[in-house]
This record gives sequence, structure tokens and C-alpha cells, in this order.
Amino acid sequence: MGTIQTFIAEKAGWFYILSVNVIFGFCLYLLFSRYSTIRLGGQTARPEFTYGSWLAMLFSAGMGIGLLFYSVAEPVSHYASPPFGKSHTIESAQLAMRLTMLHWGVHCWSIYALVGLALAFFSFNRGLPLTLRSAFYPLLGNRIYGPIGNVVDILGAVATLFGLATSLGLGVRQINAGLSHLFPIPETIGFQVVLITIITSFATISVVLGLDKGIRRLSQLNMVLALLLLVLLCFMGPTFFLLDAFIQNIGQYIEYLPALSTWTETYRHTHWQNQWTLFYWGWWLSWSPFVGMFIARISKGRTIREFLLGVIVVPTMLTILWLTVFGDTALYVELFGQGGIAQAASQNLAIALFALLEQFPWSFFSSILGIIVVVVFFVSSSDSASLVVDIITAGGNTDPPVKQRIFWASMEGVVAAVLLVGGGLQALQTASLSSGLPFGLIMLVMGWSLFKGLREEYKKTEGGETGKPAQGENG
Repeated sequence: MGTIQTFIAEKAGWFYILSVNVIFGFCLYLLFSRYSTIRLGGQTARPEFTYGSWLAMLFSAGMGIGLLFYSVAEPVSHYASPPFGKSHTIESAQLAMRLTMLHWGVHCWSIYALVGLALAFFSFNRGLPLTLRSAFYPLLGNRIYGPIGNVVDILGAVATLFGLATSLGLGVRQINAGLSHLFPIPETIGFQVVLITIITSFATISVVLGLDKGIRRLSQLNMVLALLLLVLLCFMGPTFFLLDAFIQNIGQYIEYLPALSTWTETYRHTHWQNQWTLFYWGWWLSWSPFVGMFIARISKGRTIREFLLGVIVVPTMLTILWLTVFGDTALYVELFGQGGIAQAASQNLAIALFALLEQFPWSFFSSILGIIVVVVFFVSSSDSASLVVDIITAGGNTDPPVKQRIFWASMEGVVAAVLLVGGGLQALQTASLSSGLPFGLIMLVMGWSLFKGLREEYKKTEGGETGKPAQGENG
């Protein structure tokens, strides 16, 4: 795993950096283009979900476990071991937040948005199956139903499996770390496999219940619990420092985004970027078939502008808020308090969140709440991804057989467990990096295919008058 990760990072790092920037630029173009008024599903289509439910499912599927795992661990890691400059300084703290926001910001959500928009458009506006091969119809025509289409769908299913396995592996490590922090419970691979088995069974029940009864309600519960944890830490922590930091983080993110997003570590050989930025880009690319298809499934009736704002801008702002509360609180403790969080994270990234919560009152209650939030995110990520792989492997059928749902929900737990036993965190990172590489190339071609499809749609609608509000739309 280590050899594969190093080879891909050194030989294809430039491709990852270039790809995510091209994808972000394309989404930005569509947001302000004449195609932004096209409505997914046609002029009379109506949204299936309210804005609140829609955004809750977007955020739960797109971030989930990973954001909980890294919102404390990543900033303090960069603060203690920055890619350049001195460590444990105010400058390294500011750099830490800029790098963390780079990894979790607009590039990540643009990757999801491109896949989601392409699938939603070709499925709802062109009547094609809701599966990855449909996004290439303008380029391949009916050949999407042949071997080429099969390869695209297989790569998408495999990328989803490994992308999800990374999140589930991180999540179960964090649950185990939290339980070991509070109770005399061993932090071992064997116990983590047991946790995967138990929680995957809950995910299987949820995915059998379906999108509305299971996944939607679980996503809403996610948001309530996560918001409770966010508010709790915000008021227990340095509240006014966080208000200042939120404003400054937005400004610094915008200011440094062009330089950081195109940085390729050309003149350095620290391999820092291999472990962080390239891992994230590979993770988001491998995660994109799942999140993109899930977003497409719940976004019928939205205009393209509404879709892009909802999928890129709103989640990015929520992510920066979350990173500010958790990341900057940890940095505040390191800079002005007793410290110790960075040292704990250097020994075990999974313990960072609980090391932070221990610094404040009601730490036992907040740590229990943190574990519950991770568990619920674990279940919602697993059931959402299971539904997506079901749809892909059922040829675009949005209501696949229950037996198939159970199989894929179980298989995702098996893959996560095997990777944990086989190589721990490095195996999880390599799985994402390697599965994201071929799908990055597919996404670039997908963007060109979507552009051709939108251009044809705009011509057919005589100027794109498809953005009029549908009757009965409640938003």
C-alpha cells in the first residue's frame, strides 16, 4: 500500500491538482452561464424535498464522518508539522486553517456537483437511466449500453466502495478512540471490526426502509445532533475568538485559494502533500460517484443555478463554520491555553476530537454526544452509499431489490474491515487515492459531455426558458 501510494502521488500528483481546478472552474462557469436557468426535470418539475431536508441530506452525504474526524485533527497536525515555515507559531496556526479549508472547501463540493448535475440532467431531462454511463450519451450515443458503459459503471461502483470504506474506517477508529477515552475499552483492530459489524447492521435496516423513511430522517437527525455539538462547543469555548476567526477565515480562504489550490510542492521533497492534499483529492474523486448520484436522486426540480449554489456555496460556508468552531478552538487551546491536543493527535489522529472536548466543562456528556454523532453519520453514509451502488449495479433502477440493498450494505462493511486489518490508515488512504485516479479522468470527459448536452438543451428550449417556477413548488 505504501509503495502504491508513493508511486501515484509522485507520478500523478499534477493530474489530481489540475483536475480538481478544472472541475471547479467549469462549475463556476455554469453558475453564471446562460445554462443556469435550465431546470432539472423540465419546466414543470417540482422539488421532491424542502430546502431544509435537501440541504441536510447534501451535507450528511458529502461530509459526514470525515469532517468529524479531521476538523480537530487536521488543523492541529498542520500547526505542529506545517509543510513550510516554523511550527507552533501564530503563522503556522493561520496556515493550518487555510490548508484545512482548502481540503474541505469549494473544490470538494465542485467534484460532487459535477457528477450530481450530469446525472440529474441526463436522467431527468433526457429520460436516461440514473447511472454513470448516461452522462456520456452526447459522446457515445447508444454505445453507453455496451462495454464502455459497463466499464464506467464498474469503476464508479468500485470507487464508491473504496471511498466509503475510507470514511467508515476513519469513523470506526474515532468511535473506538472515544469509547477507549471514556471507558476501559481496548483500542484494537478486532474491536473496530466488531463495531463495523454492529453499525453496518443498522445501516442495512435504514437502506431497506428506503430514501424517505430511512435516509431522509436519519440525515435530519444527523444535522440536529451535529448542530447541538457545534453550539455546545461554541458556547463552552472562546466564543468571541471564534466569531473573529470565522470572518478572518473566510477572507484568508478567498485570498490564498488560487495559490494553495495550484501548489504542487515542485521545489520541495517533503512528501507532505502526498499525505494530505493528494489524499483528499483522491478521496473526493472516489467519493463523488456516491455523493453525486445521491445528490442527483434528491435534486429533481431545481434549476442549475439553484443546484450549484445549494451544492457548492451553502455547504462550503457550513463547512468553514464547522472547521472554525472545532479547528480554531483547538488552536486557541494550543496558542493560549494548556495545549496538549496536537501532541495527542500526533500519537493518534482519532483521539483529537475527544482531547479537545476534555478541555471544557461537561466533557463526558459532550464526548458521548460526539460518539453518537459519529455513529449516526456512519449509518447515514453507509446506507446512502449502499443505495447508490444498488442503483449503479441495477442499471439505473432507483428502486433496486431489497436483497441487493442488503448485499451492498454488508459488502461495504466487509471492505472497510479488510482495509483496516490489512493496513490501517495508510491502506484507507491508498484505497481512495488509487480508485480516484481513473475516475478523475472520467470526470473530465463527463464535464465535456455535460456541456454538449446543456448546449443542445438550451437550443431546443429557444433561449433556455426552463427556469420558470413550477406550479406548486414549495421549496
